[in-house]
Amino acid sequence: MLRYGGDPAGWGTAMIGTRRAQPWVCSAGALLTVLTLGTPSWGQDSDAQVQPRVELSLRSWVFTAGETQWSHDASGLNPMLGDPTSELKYKDNDTHLVGLGAKVHLNRRLFLEGEFGLSVDFDRGSLIDDDYLAGQRLFSRTSSGITGKGTWYFNGNVGYRAAELPNGYGHLDLLGGFQYWRTTYEAAGIDRVVCDSSVITCGPTSSIFPAIKNTAHWITPLQIGGQLEYRIVRRVSAHVKMLFSPASIVYNEDIHFQRSDLEQDPSFSMWGVGFSATVEPTIKIMLTRHLALVGGYRVMWSRSYYGRWEVHGLGTGSETAPLTEFQTLRHGATVALTASF
Repeated sequence: MLRYGGDPAGWGTAMIGTRRAQPWVCSAGALLTVLTLGTPSWGQDSDAQVQPRVELSLRSWVFTAGETQWSHDASGLNPMLGDPTSELKYKDNDTHLVGLGAKVHLNRRLFLEGEFGLSVDFDRGSLIDDDYLAGQRLFSRTSSGITGKGTWYFNGNVGYRAAELPNGYGHLDLLGGFQYWRTTYEAAGIDRVVCDSSVITCGPTSSIFPAIKNTAHWITPLQIGGQLEYRIVRRVSAHVKMLFSPASIVYNEDIHFQRSDLEQDPSFSMWGVGFSATVEPTIKIMLTRHLALVGGYRVMWSRSYYGRWEVHGLGTGSETAPLTEFQTLRHGATVALTASF
């Protein structure tokens, strides 16, 4: 039974056997501002709502809150184990992301858009690792501090102007595209919050040694949705963008550095299929004919509904069990400077 749980320190021999943005971010912001001062608009209309050919954005996802959690059921491999057998939760991971976006209008109704973002600091939060026996008897809980690595994503969509509101008050766009989202956590130290000595050996805790490295990949080959814009006044408009996929793919690798009974590349692996969604309401203010300030709030969420978990024992081969849950969530305020040409 030793091999089936997530305890980062191992179960012994008993019964269960950096924070500042990169220089290119500042350079990109300056470039956007300079370009917009001298670039003519598309057409002669001076109205702030004239459709541009190209839009470039410098974006910031400000102090987002993020978490990842997963669990598996190894009770089919050993009936003495619980369902779920182990639950790991990376929580309170607050970080700041920066990115670039682009939108190209091919004609009056058809356009392409894309975005790339990455974290600039990633050293906050904690990992809670719970292990259960049958009847959901908690016999081990450990806590580790998140010390590093990061998250990044990119996406792209094809858009179509499906409807326009009367008198130029707004429009509805239909979207279809893809997204890739990767998050890596590194956790150090092992603090035993719960340890049942009748079940496992309760070894000493450590505050410095590396404990776990977890890397999750969410691949969304097709997402669909839309974006609605409504003009409040001449230079201020409200937007809401929503994207959804019923078939996102997750692949995850987990390395437990203090588990001498497990392989180290990786110790556990898992894959699954699930839902994903992104929702972002925003307010756009035209500062000039070519420069806009955009602020809002974004939620990115993915959760599996089917998957398999695999343990890689050291010299003993691998065994599989159901992956009962894998979920990744990140949300926070957004701000962007958008230049149109």
